[in-house]
Amino acid sequence: MDVKPESLHWKDAYKLMIGSILPRPIAFVSTIDEKGAVNLAPFSFFTAISAEPMMICVSPMRKGTDGSKKDTLLNIEKTKEFVINIVSEQIAEQMNRCAGDFDPEVDEFVQSGLTKEKSKSVVPPRVKESLVHLECELHDVLHFGEKAGSGSLVIGKVKHIHVDDALFYEGKIDSEQLKPIGRLAGHMYTKPMTDTFEIIRR
Repeated sequence: MDVKPESLHWKDAYKLMIGSILPRPIAFVSTIDEKGAVNLAPFSFFTAISAEPMMICVSPMRKGTDGSKKDTLLNIEKTKEFVINIVSEQIAEQMNRCAGDFDPEVDEFVQSGLTKEKSKSVVPPRVKESLVHLECELHDVLHFGEKAGSGSLVIGKVKHIHVDDALFYEGKIDSEQLKPIGRLAGHMYTKPMTDTFEIIRR
Protein backbone atom coordinates (compact mmCIF):
# COMPACT_ATOMS: atom_id res chain seq x y z
CA MET A 1 0.00 0.00 0.00
CA ASP A 2 1.25 3.46 -0.90
CA VAL A 3 -0.43 6.57 0.44
CA LYS A 4 -0.04 10.29 -0.13
CA PRO A 5 -0.84 12.06 3.17
CA GLU A 6 -2.64 14.88 1.41
CA SER A 7 -5.12 12.36 0.01
CA LEU A 8 -6.26 11.34 3.50
CA HIS A 9 -8.76 12.83 5.90
CA TRP A 10 -6.84 13.92 8.98
CA LYS A 11 -8.43 11.20 11.11
CA ASP A 12 -7.17 8.51 8.73
CA ALA A 13 -3.70 10.08 8.68
CA TYR A 14 -3.78 10.15 12.48
CA LYS A 15 -4.60 6.43 12.62
CA LEU A 16 -1.64 5.62 10.39
CA MET A 17 0.67 7.69 12.59
CA ILE A 18 -0.38 6.25 15.94
CA GLY A 19 -0.42 2.74 14.52
CA SER A 20 3.17 2.94 13.31
CA ILE A 21 4.97 5.36 15.67
CA LEU A 22 4.93 3.24 18.81
CA PRO A 23 5.24 2.65 21.65
CA ARG A 24 5.06 6.31 22.57
CA PRO A 25 6.03 7.71 25.98
CA ILE A 26 3.35 9.72 27.74
CA ALA A 27 3.81 13.28 28.92
CA PHE A 28 1.35 13.87 31.76
CA VAL A 29 1.37 17.66 31.64
CA SER A 30 0.30 19.87 34.52
CA THR A 31 -0.31 23.56 33.86
CA ILE A 32 -2.04 26.50 35.46
CA ASP A 33 -3.90 29.43 33.94
CA GLU A 34 -3.61 33.11 34.81
CA LYS A 35 -6.48 32.83 37.30
CA GLY A 36 -4.94 29.88 39.15
CA ALA A 37 -7.05 27.08 37.65
CA VAL A 38 -5.00 23.90 37.31
CA ASN A 39 -5.08 21.57 34.30
CA LEU A 40 -3.69 18.04 33.98
CA ALA A 41 -3.70 16.15 30.66
CA PRO A 42 -1.77 13.32 28.94
CA PHE A 43 -0.06 13.61 25.54
CA SER A 44 1.73 10.81 23.69
CA PHE A 45 3.44 12.99 21.09
CA PHE A 46 6.40 13.58 23.43
CA THR A 47 10.17 13.14 23.40
CA ALA A 48 13.58 14.49 24.45
CA ILE A 49 15.54 16.98 22.33
CA SER A 50 18.91 17.55 23.99
CA ALA A 51 20.85 17.19 27.24
CA GLU A 52 22.87 20.43 27.14
CA PRO A 53 20.74 22.40 27.53
CA MET A 54 18.18 19.88 28.74
CA MET A 55 15.26 20.32 26.36
CA ILE A 56 12.07 18.32 25.79
CA CYS A 57 9.10 18.70 23.46
CA VAL A 58 5.45 17.77 23.55
CA SER A 59 2.91 18.22 20.77
CA PRO A 60 -0.72 18.96 21.68
CA MET A 61 -3.01 18.47 18.69
CA ARG A 62 -5.91 20.83 18.07
CA LYS A 63 -9.35 19.68 19.22
CA GLY A 64 -10.94 17.32 16.71
CA THR A 65 -14.30 19.07 17.02
CA ASP A 66 -13.52 22.65 16.03
CA GLY A 67 -9.74 22.98 15.75
CA SER A 68 -9.46 25.12 18.87
CA LYS A 69 -6.42 24.97 21.16
CA LYS A 70 -6.52 22.64 24.15
CA ASP A 71 -6.32 24.11 27.66
CA THR A 72 -2.78 22.78 28.16
CA LEU A 73 -1.47 24.72 25.17
CA LEU A 74 -3.37 27.88 26.10
CA ASN A 75 -2.00 27.75 29.65
CA ILE A 76 1.59 27.19 28.50
CA GLU A 77 1.38 30.09 26.05
CA LYS A 78 0.07 32.40 28.78
CA THR A 79 2.22 31.40 31.77
CA LYS A 80 5.32 29.97 29.99
CA GLU A 81 5.58 27.09 32.48
CA PHE A 82 4.54 23.44 32.77
CA VAL A 83 5.49 20.14 34.40
CA ILE A 84 5.95 16.79 32.69
CA ASN A 85 4.92 14.02 35.10
CA ILE A 86 6.11 10.59 33.96
CA VAL A 87 3.35 7.95 33.95
CA SER A 88 4.02 4.64 35.71
CA GLU A 89 1.75 1.59 35.84
CA GLN A 90 0.33 2.55 39.23
CA ILE A 91 -1.23 5.79 37.96
CA ALA A 92 -2.32 4.60 34.52
CA GLU A 93 -6.03 4.62 35.38
CA GLN A 94 -5.88 8.08 36.93
CA MET A 95 -4.01 9.37 33.88
CA ASN A 96 -6.73 8.00 31.61
CA ARG A 97 -9.40 9.88 33.59
CA CYS A 98 -7.64 13.14 32.69
CA ALA A 99 -7.79 12.49 28.94
CA GLY A 100 -11.34 13.77 28.50
CA ASP A 101 -12.36 17.18 27.16
CA PHE A 102 -13.12 19.01 30.40
CA ASP A 103 -14.13 22.64 30.76
CA PRO A 104 -11.18 24.94 31.65
CA GLU A 105 -12.39 25.47 35.21
CA VAL A 106 -12.47 21.71 35.96
CA ASP A 107 -9.52 20.51 38.06
CA GLU A 108 -8.38 17.15 36.68
CA PHE A 109 -6.43 16.48 39.87
CA VAL A 110 -9.78 16.34 41.65
CA GLN A 111 -11.43 14.32 38.86
CA SER A 112 -8.66 11.70 38.93
CA GLY A 113 -7.97 11.59 42.66
CA LEU A 114 -4.32 12.51 42.14
CA THR A 115 -2.49 14.77 44.58
CA LYS A 116 -1.01 18.21 43.88
CA GLU A 117 2.54 18.73 45.11
CA LYS A 118 4.30 22.10 45.04
CA SER A 119 6.94 22.35 42.34
CA LYS A 120 10.43 23.65 43.08
CA SER A 121 11.08 26.02 40.17
CA VAL A 122 7.73 26.66 38.45
CA VAL A 123 4.20 27.58 39.53
CA PRO A 124 2.17 24.63 38.14
CA PRO A 125 1.99 21.79 40.67
CA ARG A 126 3.42 18.35 39.99
CA VAL A 127 1.65 15.02 40.47
CA LYS A 128 2.76 13.63 43.83
CA GLU A 129 2.08 10.03 42.75
CA SER A 130 4.37 10.36 39.72
CA LEU A 131 7.93 9.14 40.35
CA VAL A 132 9.71 11.51 37.94
CA HIS A 133 8.91 15.17 37.25
CA LEU A 134 10.44 17.57 34.75
CA GLU A 135 9.66 21.18 35.64
CA CYS A 136 9.90 23.25 32.46
CA GLU A 137 9.83 26.79 31.19
CA LEU A 138 8.64 27.46 27.67
CA HIS A 139 11.46 27.93 25.17
CA ASP A 140 9.41 28.10 21.99
CA VAL A 141 6.14 26.97 20.47
CA LEU A 142 5.55 26.31 16.78
CA HIS A 143 2.09 26.02 15.26
CA PHE A 144 1.25 23.82 12.28
CA GLY A 145 -2.23 24.76 11.14
CA GLU A 146 -5.32 26.03 12.91
CA LYS A 147 -7.96 23.41 12.14
CA ALA A 148 -8.93 19.97 13.46
CA GLY A 149 -6.01 17.60 13.01
CA SER A 150 -3.44 20.39 13.24
CA GLY A 151 -0.94 20.55 16.05
CA SER A 152 1.67 22.59 17.87
CA LEU A 153 5.19 21.77 19.00
CA VAL A 154 5.92 22.97 22.52
CA ILE A 155 9.63 23.10 23.33
CA GLY A 156 10.52 23.33 26.99
CA LYS A 157 13.73 23.87 28.90
CA VAL A 158 13.94 21.68 31.99
CA LYS A 159 14.52 23.84 35.07
CA HIS A 160 14.25 21.20 37.77
CA ILE A 161 14.17 17.39 37.89
CA HIS A 162 12.63 15.39 40.71
CA VAL A 163 13.27 11.63 40.86
CA ASP A 164 11.95 9.39 43.61
CA ASP A 165 14.92 8.33 45.76
CA ALA A 166 14.04 4.65 45.39
CA LEU A 167 14.61 4.86 41.63
CA PHE A 168 17.93 6.69 41.59
CA TYR A 169 21.31 4.97 41.73
CA GLU A 170 24.76 5.77 40.32
CA GLY A 171 23.35 8.74 38.42
CA LYS A 172 20.74 6.65 36.64
CA ILE A 173 17.04 5.81 36.95
CA ASP A 174 16.02 2.22 37.62
CA SER A 175 13.47 1.82 34.84
CA GLU A 176 12.32 -1.55 36.19
CA GLN A 177 11.15 0.17 39.36
CA LEU A 178 9.77 3.15 37.47
CA LYS A 179 7.53 0.80 35.47
CA PRO A 180 6.67 3.34 32.74
CA ILE A 181 3.82 2.70 30.35
CA GLY A 182 3.69 3.51 26.64
CA ARG A 183 0.83 4.40 24.32
CA LEU A 184 -0.14 2.24 21.37
CA ALA A 185 -3.02 2.75 18.94
CA GLY A 186 -6.65 3.06 20.00
CA HIS A 187 -7.22 2.27 23.66
CA MET A 188 -4.12 0.09 23.95
CA TYR A 189 -1.09 0.67 26.16
CA THR A 190 2.07 -1.32 26.82
CA LYS A 191 4.32 -2.12 29.77
CA PRO A 192 7.76 -1.93 28.15
CA MET A 193 9.67 -3.31 31.15
CA THR A 194 7.89 -6.68 31.12
CA ASP A 195 9.60 -8.01 27.97
CA THR A 196 12.96 -6.41 27.20
CA PHE A 197 16.11 -7.47 25.37
CA GLU A 198 19.62 -6.07 25.03
CA ILE A 199 21.61 -5.24 21.92
CA ILE A 200 25.16 -3.97 22.50
CA ARG A 201 25.91 -0.97 20.32
CA ARG A 202 28.88 -1.63 18.00
